[in-house]
Amino acid sequence: MIILFLLVSVLSIAQNTKEINILAGQPDKQISPNMWGIFFEDINFAADGGIYAELVKNRSFEFTNPTMAWKEIEKGGAIGTILVQNRGALFQENPRYASVTVKPSAGTYILSNEGFRGMGIKANNQYEFSVLAKRTSGDLEFSIQVVSEKGEVIGAAKVNGFNQDWNKLTASFTSANTDPKAHLELVFKGSGTLDMDMVSLFPKETWRGRPGGLRKDLVQLLADLKPGFVRFPGGCIVEGKDLVNRYQWKNTVGPIEKRKLIMNRWNVEFKAPRDAPDYFQSYGLGFFEYFQLAEDLGSEPLPILNCGMACQFNSSEVVAMDQLDPYIQDALDLIEFANGSVNTKWGALRAEMGHPAPFNLKMMGVGNEQWDPQYVERYKAFAKVLKAKYPEVKLVTSSGPFSDGEMFNYLSAEMKSLHADIVDEHYYRSPEWFFQNSSRYDNYDRNGPQIFAGEYAAHSKDGKDPESRNTWYSALSEAAFMTGLERNADMVRMASYAPLLAHVDAWQWRPDLIWFDNLTSIGTPNYHVQKLFSNNKGTYSVPALTNGKVLNGLDSVYASAVVDSGKNELIVKVVNIASVSKNYSLNIQGKKLNGPINCTIISSSEKFVYNDLHAPSKVVPVDKSISASKGKVNLDLQPMSLNVIHIPLKK
Repeated sequence: MIILFLLVSVLSIAQNTKEINILAGQPDKQISPNMWGIFFEDINFAADGGIYAELVKNRSFEFTNPTMAWKEIEKGGAIGTILVQNRGALFQENPRYASVTVKPSAGTYILSNEGFRGMGIKANNQYEFSVLAKRTSGDLEFSIQVVSEKGEVIGAAKVNGFNQDWNKLTASFTSANTDPKAHLELVFKGSGTLDMDMVSLFPKETWRGRPGGLRKDLVQLLADLKPGFVRFPGGCIVEGKDLVNRYQWKNTVGPIEKRKLIMNRWNVEFKAPRDAPDYFQSYGLGFFEYFQLAEDLGSEPLPILNCGMACQFNSSEVVAMDQLDPYIQDALDLIEFANGSVNTKWGALRAEMGHPAPFNLKMMGVGNEQWDPQYVERYKAFAKVLKAKYPEVKLVTSSGPFSDGEMFNYLSAEMKSLHADIVDEHYYRSPEWFFQNSSRYDNYDRNGPQIFAGEYAAHSKDGKDPESRNTWYSALSEAAFMTGLERNADMVRMASYAPLLAHVDAWQWRPDLIWFDNLTSIGTPNYHVQKLFSNNKGTYSVPALTNGKVLNGLDSVYASAVVDSGKNELIVKVVNIASVSKNYSLNIQGKKLNGPINCTIISSSEKFVYNDLHAPSKVVPVDKSISASKGKVNLDLQPMSLNVIHIPLKK
């Protein structure tokens, strides 16, 4: 009786096990080495207050309110004033500086800087202070101290060397304690007047140890993605609310003190915690640093330039066609900056900044999310000039802000007729849309432009929060959609989630791939999905079929398969979106297996669970070994799971 029960059970399992035929010996579509990348935009304090490690906010007194983030403290009867001076046209890039006057007294006059929602200070770490300063009168001087949220001095140093000429003065200290909400104080002694500009505080520990560089933990999270490209400097900030406040790359290169700060496109006033009237771009992270970051990550740089149009959701301002030449010249000059000889004007500047070798720019975006005939007209003007002088540089064009509808259809047809290189498509939609559209590119015209899935994120709400979050359900839907991108790698050449970074105390948009505060950072479930695809992109795809059909939502399962020719390894990605387990087997055809098989699984039975800074590992990948017999690999697909199976092949 027991034997009969076991036999029936085994037969039942066998009957319920479905087969995925992997045609490993039939290369299908070449996968771009740039397939999975990152989209960087300075939104949610991603640059200043985020990846750019500067701790002082409004360091050059160039905010609209020039003393924003600064506070005067007078102790013991001290009498002091801060007056912001403007040097005007002689210093167009950085005209303002602060003149501090302290009258004789027994008290102490202090200028305090709040940082970006505080300053993240770590115990036993070294910090580097610098300032451009000169003494105008008297014997006034100052020291610095970093003070914790509770009022404890946790680091201090004396600043020396003041005289009657502008000089860069430096000091350093090692912090005694850790505090995520510390602030900087300039403590003045004596009397007289000091002039100051570019007041700066950086951790010594930065990405690759570069002085004045990038925040190490955030760049490491990006490096772990192994991105094929870095798109920068963003989307809407490229356009600006109007053309005066558009992003101009030439203002972001050269000496730091000569980079012209502007208001950030995301300078907005929402309800807390998203109040951001203090959101500006210092350009400490500029185009040179973006190119350098892409190089560090082993990624292709993809800069996006303004095409003579401001954000159409704001002012919709456009430059007249007979005044478009300076915009086109900016594009020509950028290619020279990236690729030109050190004997050229812009190539020489690149060399002066420490990079004589070219950055090897291969592609560039013309405009961001523009639409309608005025965009087409301006793109044509750009393409005519750029293609004539630099035909080797691929141009990325807009398809508008939506994934379908009148704007999208119009631009798709126009870009096809113009033989555009690459069209940028964006989708911020519900998880259900992503599940339903994993076959989006199956029937795209292969004679049209290639596709850059430049911005996508599933927006998932749990019914309790009016805002979307980075839930596991959203990440699962993106995984299903990404199997479709991978199956159509001949059409979809690049893809990137957006936005990339968000400060927990200063965000304008969510969901976002990586969340951070002033000290720590975490990858969301969406981050782990992106990482699994990017780290396992393969060289070419191979068919993955059930009953001769692509697994594209059949039985709530999605699948794609690739071969990594360098490692001689088959990599199969299988997504089960059902709330129950599924039994499948992979039938490997055309190749023989060679060695142990590993499976990386990320799953959760809770649809709306998400990682946060207090619980960063609610949804993370785990590894396990799985069995194979006679060319078949048995899979027990957990409910709501992404499974990445590594199968070594014999040569």
